Amino acid sequence: MRSAILDIGSNSAHLKTVDLEPAEPVRTVRSAKRPTRLAESITRDGRVGVAAVGRLASAVTSALDLARRDGADELIAFATSALRDATDREEIMALLEARTGLAPAFLSGEDEARLTFLAVRSWYGWSAGPLLLADIGGGSLEIAAGDGAEPGYAVSLPLGAGRLTREHLPGDPPCREDVERLRLLVRERLAAFLPPDPGDLWTGRSGKGPGGGRAIATSRTFTQLAKLTGGRDAEGRRVLRLKAVRDQIPRLAALDAAGRAKLKGVSASRARQILAGAVIAEATMRHLGVRRLEICPWALREGIAIRRLQQIGGRGPCRDDIAHLLLPLPEERARLEAVGSAC
Repeated sequence: MRSAILDIGSNSAHLKTVDLEPAEPVRTVRSAKRPTRLAESITRDGRVGVAAVGRLASAVTSALDLARRDGADELIAFATSALRDATDREEIMALLEARTGLAPAFLSGEDEARLTFLAVRSWYGWSAGPLLLADIGGGSLEIAAGDGAEPGYAVSLPLGAGRLTREHLPGDPPCREDVERLRLLVRERLAAFLPPDPGDLWTGRSGKGPGGGRAIATSRTFTQLAKLTGGRDAEGRRVLRLKAVRDQIPRLAALDAAGRAKLKGVSASRARQILAGAVIAEATMRHLGVRRLEICPWALREGIAIRRLQQIGGRGPCRDDIAHLLLPLPEERARLEAVGSAC
């Protein structure tokens, strides 16, 4: 079966087309991104605004065209926190459906954490032992931990890099007082929502725990921070170290977005929010008691592909957390009719 997985996020619409066959690994046919740039449109009161719908519809339309070109048998489409938490969500989603013929569903933050953990477990295998996962998105921070295929603990917190930049770092560059207030705020929220003793989630303190357990990070934010700091372990795997990210915070705070975009590993689309991402990463690592995080290349989309493979393979029960994401791929003709009726 060929599945097209469409992840509509705050910066891009990311299409991953995969072939799924029982007893076979997930095989990627295509991975492509189209910019949505929703993050730059969201107001402080959480509205996306109709002005952003054109970019959003264009990105989704392009992704759907690629899925048709790939001969996808099914579409798994979802929007993450940028749209899920928007105060004008219903209006934006109605306009998107009118222009593209697609009405994507939503995953809860907890399900995002669980499915990302599933991907990380599949990447590292059982020999990795217990896993502790952190994932910084545009609107939320996901934490998951456990020693099985599914996490024993999974939570989503409203601590995304885009959200905190928008709400707490208005200047470009921000003033020192705003940065320090944000650092304090993130620490307070982590303390309020996560167990006070990281041992309740995880027993390792150095990036590797007893039995070979690992502390893992996914997401573009963590990846770009690791590239910025140049962290590698003895085997050449990319890592983010606590001291390195802590040292980067004043450097990033002193630069405007244009200056940050010139730094190694920092993309122009994420330059504005990379400072908040560093603040979140540093505070999260401190709270969880880890000195480094390994960067895993698999994340939410791969987790969804693995879950779908579990479902079509039929080998025992598995969570039914993506059924509502399965949608018919809009026909080109139907989409054009929808656009015409909306004009």
